[in-house]
Amino acid sequence: MEQDRKSHQMILIFFLALYIISIGFMGWLLRPFFSILVLAFVVTGVFAPVYRLLLKKMKPGAASSLTCVIIFLVLFIPTLLFAGIVVSEAVGFLDMVNKAALPDQIRTIINNSTLLETINQYIDDYGIEITGAEITQAASQVGQFVGGFLLDSGKAVVSNVLSFVLNFLFMVLIIFFILIDGGKLVDYLVDMSPLPQDQDEKLVAKFKDMSGAVILGNGVCGLAQGILGGAVFALFGLPSPFLWGVVMGILAFLPIVGIGVVFLPAAIVMFIQGKIATGMFFIIFYSILSFSVEYVIKPKLVGDRVQMHPLLVFLAIMGGLKIFGILGVIYGPLIVTFFLTLADIYRASYKAIVEA
Repeated sequence: MEQDRKSHQMILIFFLALYIISIGFMGWLLRPFFSILVLAFVVTGVFAPVYRLLLKKMKPGAASSLTCVIIFLVLFIPTLLFAGIVVSEAVGFLDMVNKAALPDQIRTIINNSTLLETINQYIDDYGIEITGAEITQAASQVGQFVGGFLLDSGKAVVSNVLSFVLNFLFMVLIIFFILIDGGKLVDYLVDMSPLPQDQDEKLVAKFKDMSGAVILGNGVCGLAQGILGGAVFALFGLPSPFLWGVVMGILAFLPIVGIGVVFLPAAIVMFIQGKIATGMFFIIFYSILSFSVEYVIKPKLVGDRVQMHPLLVFLAIMGGLKIFGILGVIYGPLIVTFFLTLADIYRASYKAIVEA
């Protein structure tokens, strides 16, 4: 009897070793498509309501095909046009920075204003002095970073159009099958998981909720803030309004700071130029837009499905951007959500066992 038990243990250990090795090889095999797979699942979660609506009037294959056509029209064509415009404006903006046109403009604004002198009078007691050269240098560095980041991101799409097209079509193909067989795939993974079913379902539900929050909440609101912010910049004749609209659209993902990183410095520049009314308009516009998005629009889109501290969201997105690039705005929150969900499961089900 003892020998049979040991034999079964050896068989189990051998099987688990093979199973883990096969998982490793599977991960290695799918590694080149990791970003495409993640985006496919996220986009599927967003367009699933469209598929379910079409499913009431047609067969699954037809409904999935039509949904994929809608995804292509909504995402592919605008992304390609958008990337081309970003590259064009980023090249012009970087050229202006590198040729010292922007620093010269900032230096002229500072020299023609008494605001910096007034500020230095207030902070002189603390042994601090802000010089025009420091402001000019900081503005140039920020301009080079922003322009360079967006130029690289846009060129990655424009200069590799064939690769982008193939990757997008591959993603749409994956979405086609996920829409039809996604439920079976989830059931299969849940059945394979050693965790209890309720915990697996909690992980799946949290992933769906966060995917919806990232796209519907942050994505739609970021798009709206970027468009409105860029329109305001264009209305008042500021340079590269489309470029700064893109910057604001990305920054809108960040809680705490958001588009204020662009609007508040722009307001300060207006004050320095003596355009007090314009500066006040920028501050009021930013305040109303941010308040409306954070406390009215976003809660209605996302609801109370996703509860995460703003500071944690900020760190997740910043860390994601640093590690994964532009896709970090999606990966960061998803990784943190996965961790927090596992932490909740541990506290509810396993903490007492570990401490026993």
